[in-house]
Amino acid sequence: METKRTNKEVLGKGLKKMAISLVMMFTGPTLFYIATTNKEKPLYIPILIISFVICVGAIFFAFKGLQTIMNSMFDSNKSN
Repeated sequence: METKRTNKEVLGKGLKKMAISLVMMFTGPTLFYIATTNKEKPLYIPILIISFVICVGAIFFAFKGLQTIMNSMFDSNKSN
């Protein structure tokens, strides 16, 4: 009987997605703070929109990264 092992290639992909998510988790709120403290500037709306997109992207990459990590541990026989 073959024992299941973690697929290291898929695990690496998941960790990369989590790293991207971590960067976005700090960038999005920082841009949001910058946008809300400078309401009189002409780039207020574009920076606010970009910050919301980055925050949503952080949530998306965190979800996909965790899903990929779980797949590497439990679905080791399936290829990605």
